Amino acid sequence: MDERMDILRKYNLWTEGDFDFGFMRVAYTGRIMDYVGNRLVKVLIGQRRTGKSYVLRQIARELIRNGVPPQNTLFINRELSDFAFLKTHKDLEELVALYKSELHPQGRMYIFIDEVQLIQEWEKSVNSYSQDYTEEYELFISGSNSRMLSGELATLLSGRYVQFPIYPFSYQEYTEIRHLEQNRESYMGYMNTGGIPELFVLPEKQEVQRNYLSALKDTILLKDIIQRYSIRDPRLLEDLFAFLVGNASNLVSIGNIVNYFKSQGRKTSYDAVAAYIGYIEDSFLAYRCERFDLRGKEILSGTAKYYINDLAFKNFLYPGTAYGVGYKLENLVYLELLRAGYDVYTGCAKEKEVDFVARKGDRTVYLQSTYMLVDEQTMRREYASLESIQDNYEKLVVSLDDFCLPSNEGIRHVRAWELHGLL
Repeated sequence: MDERMDILRKYNLWTEGDFDFGFMRVAYTGRIMDYVGNRLVKVLIGQRRTGKSYVLRQIARELIRNGVPPQNTLFINRELSDFAFLKTHKDLEELVALYKSELHPQGRMYIFIDEVQLIQEWEKSVNSYSQDYTEEYELFISGSNSRMLSGELATLLSGRYVQFPIYPFSYQEYTEIRHLEQNRESYMGYMNTGGIPELFVLPEKQEVQRNYLSALKDTILLKDIIQRYSIRDPRLLEDLFAFLVGNASNLVSIGNIVNYFKSQGRKTSYDAVAAYIGYIEDSFLAYRCERFDLRGKEILSGTAKYYINDLAFKNFLYPGTAYGVGYKLENLVYLELLRAGYDVYTGCAKEKEVDFVARKGDRTVYLQSTYMLVDEQTMRREYASLESIQDNYEKLVVSLDDFCLPSNEGIRHVRAWELHGLL
C-alpha cells in the first residue's frame, strides 16, 4: 500500500479516531459554515499558532455531523513533517488523485489544506479545483501570510474566494475557557496574559510560558520572514519587532524609527526598515493603523500607529518596556474592532486625536479608550475629542471603570468587558 495513504488515514476523520478538536471557536465556525455549499474558496489567514488548524478540523467535523460522508472530506496539514513530500502543486494533485482512487468519494469533496503557502505554486491547484465542473470540490485553505492572496491567486480567482482572519482567543473566549464571569477582574487577567491558544494548556508558570512565546516568536521570524524573504539582518528584524511592541499605540513614522536606530549606533536605511516592518505585518505579528483625517474624510500617509496581535508578546517577552495599562487597553480595543470585522483607523482633526474610527458597511463608530475616568479633568479630555466631531455617527468612550456613566451629548460610556456586545 502507498505510504501516503497511511499518512492520510492518520490525520483524517474517516474512522472513529481520537482526534483533538480543541476549544470550539463557534464565532469562526458559525461564520464560515454560512458560506458552505458553493465553489467559493474559504481562506483562513492569521499568525501561526492562533488555531487555524483547529478551526479547519472543527469545520470538517461539523460537515460530517450535518450528513457529509467522512470519506468526502480530505484534510492535509502541510506544516506537519509527515506531509513534507508535498513540495509542489503537482505533488498535491497526485495526493488528491490517490485519495479519490482509494476512497471513491461520491458527490462533493471537501478539501482542507492547512499552511498551503508551503506548497510551491499551490494557487494553480486551488484555482483548478475551484473551477472544475466535471467534479464537485469545495476548498478550505489556511496560511500564515497576509500576502498569500495578493498576487496570482487573487487574479486567478477574481472574487471566487472569501477570507476569514483568525485571531488569538478573544476576551469572551478567555472567560469561557477559564470559566470566569465577565467583569473588570477577569478583563485585567486577560490583559495581563494574552490569548495565544497554547498558553491555556501550558503550566501557569512564567518561565514555561515565556520560553514558549520566545520559541513562537523565533519560529515566525525565521520561517515566515527570514527564510521567505532572505533577510540579511535578522537582528534588525527582531529589534524592530521589539520596538513595535514597546511603542504600540504611539504615533510613529518610518523616519522616526530609522532615526531612533541611528541614535543607538545602528546602521540602517529607510527602505530596509519599511520592508522589515512590512514583513512583520504580513506575518500578523503587528498591524498598522493609518491616520484618518476627520475633516477631509481621507486616509493620511506618513505617521501611523502599530498594534501587536496579542499582548502575550508584551507581557512575557518585553515586560520592561514603558507600556502602561491605558496602552494595553487601547491595543485590546483595536483587536476587538478587527475581530468584529471593522476597518480601523486613528482619527485626527486639528490638534485633537480620536483613538479609533471604525467602519463596517454603513456603520461608523468613533471610540476613545482610557484607563480610568478618575476625575472631571480626565473626563473632559477624553470626551472633548469626540465632541469636536461634527457628524451623527456613534461615539463611545471605553474604560476600565467599574461604574458606567450616563450618555453625555450623545457619547456613550462603555466598560471594556462589555464592548463586544455593542459591536
